[in-house]
Amino acid sequence: MPRECSIANALAVVGERWSLLAMREIFLGVRRFDQIARNTGASRDILTARLRKLEELGLLERELYEEHPPRYEYVLTEAGQALHTVLLSLMDWGDRYVTPGEPPTVWRHSCGETLEPVMVCAHCREPVRQEDMAVVRVHQPQ
Repeated sequence: MPRECSIANALAVVGERWSLLAMREIFLGVRRFDQIARNTGASRDILTARLRKLEELGLLERELYEEHPPRYEYVLTEAGQALHTVLLSLMDWGDRYVTPGEPPTVWRHSCGETLEPVMVCAHCREPVRQEDMAVVRVHQPQ
């Protein structure tokens, strides 16, 4: 039996390319299906399935923006908004180790500087480094 793991559980929700790219677009302010499809390159049937799954799992909600014909846009729930830091970290890693040249997307923080995401300890506010961490408990498969 495989190890119980929150990473595996999270990947079951958002670990598919088109799901993450759809979430990226919604974070960037693109909320309508046709624009999401155009910006991700996903086929309409795959994107429909992924958006439906994200909605069923509580990351997105559809809001009516036109009644005749009925048209919806996608908005983030609290769970969807919480994924933003994960996407920023993934983007930062891709900028550093995968994408050649200048990063394709740059964020500016409210302080006026270019955003460089860093994970910090909620208690001491020090940056999280692998050498400063120790596993306290790991659930072992039976």
